[in-house]
Amino acid sequence: MVVISTLIEAIAQILHMVLNIYIWVVIISALITWVKPDPYNPIVQVLHRLTEPVYLRIRNYIPTVFGGIDLTPIIVIISLQFIDLFLVKLLFNLASGF
Repeated sequence: MVVISTLIEAIAQILHMVLNIYIWVVIISALITWVKPDPYNPIVQVLHRLTEPVYLRIRNYIPTVFGGIDLTPIIVIISLQFIDLFLVKLLFNLASGF
């Protein structure tokens, strides 16, 4: 049982780390849009490839542009924070139950 508990805790920690990294990617991507980045810059391309599929899914369901400001990154960050708080905490509680 200790092995299963440790495995679940490790999965929860990795999930927490991945979610935090992606939140920072979204923040950096949003900040870069405030300036006119070179679209051929490899860093800009990577950030665009990492965030745009998620942005498009949200934009398909929710109107996210209000007054010329795109609120999609804020919606993504809030959603990721909810997943982090809910799912990671749930996994840690599950691990402590073993």
